[in-house]
Amino acid sequence: MPKVKRGRRKPPPDGWDIIEPTLDELTGKMREAESESHEGKRKTEALWPIFKIHHQRSRYVYELYYKRRAISKELYDYCLKEGHADGNLIAKWKKNGYENLCCLRCIQQKDTNFGTTCICRVPRKQLDEPIECQHCGCRGCSG
Repeated sequence: MPKVKRGRRKPPPDGWDIIEPTLDELTGKMREAESESHEGKRKTEALWPIFKIHHQRSRYVYELYYKRRAISKELYDYCLKEGHADGNLIAKWKKNGYENLCCLRCIQQKDTNFGTTCICRVPRKQLDEPIECQHCGCRGCSG
């Protein structure tokens, strides 16, 4: 998750003042999650709130541009360039079968023992009991 870069030479495109308060609020939540104490949690559990907020921020920009058509192409590109949204995650959301993907770690096959995707990618109908992803804490993003 890249840091949000500020202070560029170019001013933000038109429409930035509409989405800026929401992105600033999510950035504040991200700072709180990063500084939160992780005592009593597993190593991976400490990162779950950060993954969740990162997903929310990217999903917000994605829905504004692709679903609601509320922002321009220039503003969308600006948000990706400045690190307000994850371009790789948004590219996966546009593909069939990945519309609800929680994070990119869940589809990386090199992170698992058997070279498969995460358990959260298995449809809920095929599981006997509810599961929780150990990478990001989601409860199923297969759809």
